[in-house]
Amino acid sequence: MNQLLDLYRTLYNTEPATAEPITGSGSQRRYYRLKGQPTVIGTAGTSIEENRAFIALTRHFASKGLPVPHILAVSDDQMEYLQTDLGDTSLYQAVSKGRRSGIYSPEEKALLHKAMAMLPHFQITGVEDLDTTLCYPTPKMDAQSIKFDLNYFKYCYLKLLPDLDFNEITLQRDLARLCADILSLTENGGHTLILRDFQARNVMVRPDGSLALIDYQGCRLGPAEYDLASFLWQASAHYPAELRNQLTDTYIGEASRLRAIDSQAVRERLKLMVFFRQLQVLGAYGYRGLHQRKTYFLNSIPAALSNLRDTLAAGVATPYPYLQEILKQITEAPTHKEESTSLEGELEGASRLGASGLGKLTVTVCSFSYKRGIPQDPSGNGGGYVFDCRSTHNPGRYEQYKSLTGLDQPVIKFLEDDGEITGFLSHVYPLAEHHVERYMERGFTHLMFCFGCTGGQHRSVYCAQHLAEHLHTRYPEVRVRLIHREQNIEQEL
Repeated sequence: MNQLLDLYRTLYNTEPATAEPITGSGSQRRYYRLKGQPTVIGTAGTSIEENRAFIALTRHFASKGLPVPHILAVSDDQMEYLQTDLGDTSLYQAVSKGRRSGIYSPEEKALLHKAMAMLPHFQITGVEDLDTTLCYPTPKMDAQSIKFDLNYFKYCYLKLLPDLDFNEITLQRDLARLCADILSLTENGGHTLILRDFQARNVMVRPDGSLALIDYQGCRLGPAEYDLASFLWQASAHYPAELRNQLTDTYIGEASRLRAIDSQAVRERLKLMVFFRQLQVLGAYGYRGLHQRKTYFLNSIPAALSNLRDTLAAGVATPYPYLQEILKQITEAPTHKEESTSLEGELEGASRLGASGLGKLTVTVCSFSYKRGIPQDPSGNGGGYVFDCRSTHNPGRYEQYKSLTGLDQPVIKFLEDDGEITGFLSHVYPLAEHHVERYMERGFTHLMFCFGCTGGQHRSVYCAQHLAEHLHTRYPEVRVRLIHREQNIEQEL
């Protein structure tokens, strides 16, 4: 952190006003928003090779006019660097309503189509004049890397399921055949760059509505369909089949502007890439979830198995009969209760397939009036955070707002124009995010955040509502209960 502050001082000849941690993804890198004139993102890495790859690739992509952050400064040891701030909103967050309901609005679809139109420019334009030795940890999707991913699935998922018994020699024959088929796509795929982790979480929606990419240091030469499979079959996205087809059309149309494309061949190759990607994802979820006991990844297993079940029904695994037999066992096992459509039912099934003891975290967010006392925690967890909103400007002092609440637009506008409440929440969000993630990692089941003000009507309601929505968007695997006690409103997001 000190090196990041030094970089900022050297670059701008001033101190940042604040340095706030930002929640990262699966990477071990740590991120900070250094607020000031200007506001930038500081990154502290743990791998110098990974840092070098990101910095060099970012500069290369920027030279091609591709939408990525700009590298502003790098420490002498290359372990820390500053980059431009692309905002707080990822594509994953921007389409959250569609993800939850499975029904995407026209605005959400438009953003998804933008992402599909952006992708081929990275794959085709981005590979021009690229020194592939910059890619981390390998420049090409070769036989070794494919075998690694298939073994990752075998050893980090299948082997961790206590109720599954299989003939490893017979399975290995099918995996070798699958590896050869995937390798043929790589060798016949032309000079194409795959981003490797092209996910909605790694696409940022900038304030002007344009998109930019933030995670690509794992890119390498390979079949373009890999990125399509990674994005369109993301386990938690729930894209309807029709929307997937439309997004694929957009991708093919834009790629055709850059290079001659056989659209039918793309669709055929995509089927095998989807299958490969689903096995790879289960390997990652198995390692992070079944082995490391990280709740987010445990919770993601049922959706991944549901996607795989659809792929098996389409006959993609037929050339690999023993592998197909094993996959049918784990996707059709009675432990994954087909009669239950609730997430609890799915998690119960996942638990008996090697995730015993899994508990879903419930976060209760409550607004209240101090006149009636701090809310009790009925979960038995003994309570949690209590934030006092009374230091901020009170709309209740003004006649025009007295009959309204923090859910009404005039009050929202008053509070946000005033700015005190948003500054207050900017400190609450990182604290809440850290606590939620630690609770998930440790398998806890209940957490509570309470916001109090004088009457429990304006400021506390605004804060509770916004924190609940923030957590619900950022952690869709968490159950969020929202209670506005003095307004007699209770809902589950």
